Amino acid sequence: MEKIGFIGLGNMGHPMAKNIEKAGFPLSVYNRSLEKTKGFQEKSTVYTEIKDLVQNSDIIFTMLTNDSAVKAVYKEILPLDIQEKLFVDMSTISSETSTETAAALKIKEASFIDAPVAGSTLPAKEGTLIIMAGGEENDIQRAMPYLLKMGKSVKHLGENGKGIAGKLSINYFLSTIYQGLAETVLLSEKLGIERSDMLEIINESASGSGATKVKTPLLIEDQYAPAFALDLMLKDILLAKNAGADYPLSEALIQTYQNAHDKGFGEDDVIGIINYLKTIR
Repeated sequence: MEKIGFIGLGNMGHPMAKNIEKAGFPLSVYNRSLEKTKGFQEKSTVYTEIKDLVQNSDIIFTMLTNDSAVKAVYKEILPLDIQEKLFVDMSTISSETSTETAAALKIKEASFIDAPVAGSTLPAKEGTLIIMAGGEENDIQRAMPYLLKMGKSVKHLGENGKGIAGKLSINYFLSTIYQGLAETVLLSEKLGIERSDMLEIINESASGSGATKVKTPLLIEDQYAPAFALDLMLKDILLAKNAGADYPLSEALIQTYQNAHDKGFGEDDVIGIINYLKTIR
């Protein structure tokens, strides 16, 4: 049983690390804000320095907000003695940052997997995320017992960077679903259809999906506490564009989500884009 470290206890990282803890694996955690580590103090080890967590762990998971956060954490890790340690980054970042991190760790004789996830806070809590992994097969298998406590399936997509490629692709698709869903709800209301009726039609027809169903309660209640913030979706659309998503929808999506951010809706759940769209009809 290897010693597990987990860095980043935000909205996603906290429940993911909790599932490792609940499974009984020896766990150490670190978060820049110490307050978020309180729920781990009874059963796990809380470190206040990244170097201490890394030195006392065999496999280290990182779940961070963006490229800058990932670079900052691994900048602290790379000078350490990390030979034979395995690092699993589950953040959604650029392919460039991910592959550069993998290469830098390889020089230090450590291993790296990019393993971003499909799913938001509820699947993270339930351990039903879909994990998209890029890396060597033996490293995937080494991490598998722990990954399967956080997700219901692990898709090994190829070498380092392929997990990120899968994640950017699925989130690009989700961004189109959420904007389309919001626009459809607004159109139906303009035509005199109750929101609840329209959502029932969507969810019971071929156009319904897990994505539409999970956002239905938020639309019905007209409350948009973030399970996945609009600003995070904007970040992912821009990453997808930089990775090659140069399609007719790309510019429209970027414009809409960027404008929603600029109007102050960025911290709402992604489906809260409906509130921005209300302002332009």
